[in-house]
Amino acid sequence: MEMMDHGRISYNFRQICIQIERLTNRILEEQGLTAVQAHVLQYILCHAKQGTSLTEIHRDFGCSMATLSCVVKRLKEKGYVHTQCCTGDDRCKLLFPTDKGRQAQVCLDDTMHAIHRQVYGCLSQEDLAALTRLQQKLLQNLLIALENTQKEVPKS
Repeated sequence: MEMMDHGRISYNFRQICIQIERLTNRILEEQGLTAVQAHVLQYILCHAKQGTSLTEIHRDFGCSMATLSCVVKRLKEKGYVHTQCCTGDDRCKLLFPTDKGRQAQVCLDDTMHAIHRQVYGCLSQEDLAALTRLQQKLLQNLLIALENTQKEVPKS
């Protein structure tokens, strides 16, 4: 049996992510949004009723707070989101979609579904189920590895 090239697998994962982002950026360019902005806006739209914070987005996306701050700043400048202070804590800001953000939701959802059909259309339902299962397995393993490395870091 041939030995698997783990480096190649990791490289392929990275390339898939990059190419999906490039395709998404190209398609969303007409709407004046980037792939990252669209994903963050969709997240804010999903949490529109109660609002969401930058910290919650950070926890779910895993991006740096600085990156997310820039993304949210652009979405605010473009008129897609606005902030409100949390009740009882003026330091905490909640993000909500504006009317423009809500109007963009159907178009964004349609665009993202079309991109997913383009990207994953070459896979059968069985392939997609296997891919999802393997991704979950890898993500779980990565979370355990991250947790273990945090325990090993000496505290100053």
